[in-house]
Amino acid sequence: MAKNDYEDTLEALQIQLVETQAWAIEQGLKVVIVFEGRDAAGKDGAIKRMTEFMAPRQTRVVALPKPNDRELTQWYFQRYSPHLPAAGEIVFFNRSWYNRAGVEPVMGFCTPEQHERFLHDAPHFERMLTQSGTTLIKLWLDISQDEQSRRLEERTTHPLKRFKVSPLDAEAQKRWSAYSAARDQMLERTHTDYAPWTVVATDNKKKARINIIRHVLQQLNCPGLEAKKPDSDIVFAADKAKGRLAK
Repeated sequence: MAKNDYEDTLEALQIQLVETQAWAIEQGLKVVIVFEGRDAAGKDGAIKRMTEFMAPRQTRVVALPKPNDRELTQWYFQRYSPHLPAAGEIVFFNRSWYNRAGVEPVMGFCTPEQHERFLHDAPHFERMLTQSGTTLIKLWLDISQDEQSRRLEERTTHPLKRFKVSPLDAEAQKRWSAYSAARDQMLERTHTDYAPWTVVATDNKKKARINIIRHVLQQLNCPGLEAKKPDSDIVFAADKAKGRLAK
């Protein structure tokens, strides 16, 4: 996508996001958008473009650090619950409770029993959310191993990407297969009709961002707003992802 085409398309979509949020505030909607995916899949960049012109008082981005000793003893979902939206708010989770379906079991930060308990409980937690009137949009950003390797290497050499470097970056490539297996199990066990997963192919960052915004606009469905459908080669339902996920 040419730079000018991308910027023009992005600006038009950001205007639609602003219009949609104004309507959501008027209607008192509660919206949660979960961004999950492999390291370097583009979560930060997509969230940044989406929130750039949104209402600061009604928009929050939640990126929690690792739990402290007290939080480790709490009900697992307890540390996420205080960040859920009130009426008129949109909350972006840059990684979420799904840490327990990916990073934690792969890196040994939780027990197999805790992992299994999460996979059992998450659909129930999300059913309560959606039944209480919360709109829940779950996005899995998928990336190929070669593209992830290139982006992780770029982080170590680009002076403006210093704060993106993580001690776990090296493990992302070493444990690629384990992360793939955890992802597949997560999508299979937690993709429901009331809280479905949507997969986004992100090897092309610009196309991914454009299509993520289109998908969110389509899900929120602001009356009178004609949002173009996302590209089905880039955005697709998790239950239609067989053979299309990076292995």
